[in-house]
Amino acid sequence: MRVRGRDDGKRLGAAELGGERGERATLVQFSSAFCAPCRATRRILGEIAAMVPGVTHVEIDAEARLDLVRELRVLRTPTVLVLDAEGREVRRATGQPRKADVIAALGEAV
Repeated sequence: MRVRGRDDGKRLGAAELGGERGERATLVQFSSAFCAPCRATRRILGEIAAMVPGVTHVEIDAEARLDLVRELRVLRTPTVLVLDAEGREVRRATGQPRKADVIAALGEAV
């Protein structure tokens, strides 16, 4: 997972995410219908969200939210964003992330 290079002031809220942010952090997954790694990523992020109090997993259909995909420069699926409690992007990964990497990124967000 790579570190976000700069804080552009962008905060993602319930309106953009289609669901409420987590109290401590949010795992945002951009997926597409025919993406096999997206299914595995969904499982990994769901397990982590269930394991860590205050963390929520939100999955966004990239095809249905092209506006947000363009705004956030999502280039492929799956793309995972780790947001802090205020909705700022702390880390980003493309492709299927390793569970340990996501947990480490959460450590920076909370």
